Amino acid sequence: MAFVLDMLTMALTTIAGVSERRIDRLLNPDISQGLPPFLASYPGLESGFMMAQITAAALVAESRTLCTPASVQSIPTDGNQEDYVPMGMAAAFKCRRVLANARMVVATELLAAAQGLEFLKPLSPGRGVDRLYRRVRKVVPALDGDRPLSPDIQKISELIQEEGLE
Repeated sequence: MAFVLDMLTMALTTIAGVSERRIDRLLNPDISQGLPPFLASYPGLESGFMMAQITAAALVAESRTLCTPASVQSIPTDGNQEDYVPMGMAAAFKCRRVLANARMVVATELLAAAQGLEFLKPLSPGRGVDRLYRRVRKVVPALDGDRPLSPDIQKISELIQEEGLE
């Protein structure tokens, strides 16, 4: 079980890492194809999604440190009666933490992507993206000026956990 959980932890970390890089592509004016820096209406006066991306990067960094396999950490115990301990619980605890981190990073990406769509209006996305955009907007309004984004990220993270957002 520990081997499987270790691999799942690595896979979730990879998903979070890819998601964070897509956030960067939305926020970085050098590669965002015309979106404003940090998806702020008034870059320089507003932070937009800058701190959210920094948080996503920190969550990915934490997840990467948790990718050291628990399955190889066995230590003999109980006077060597327990000569090999599978470390399943340690792997499960790490995997649970990384799953939460990945969910927060993906939630941040969904919010940033929805905000990016705000700047592209009157253009409209395809049906699938539009459906997801509308689902996100039912829970969190568009960013209009600076506000703490952590409650918004938490709401979308919970939405992901509850519904999966296919």
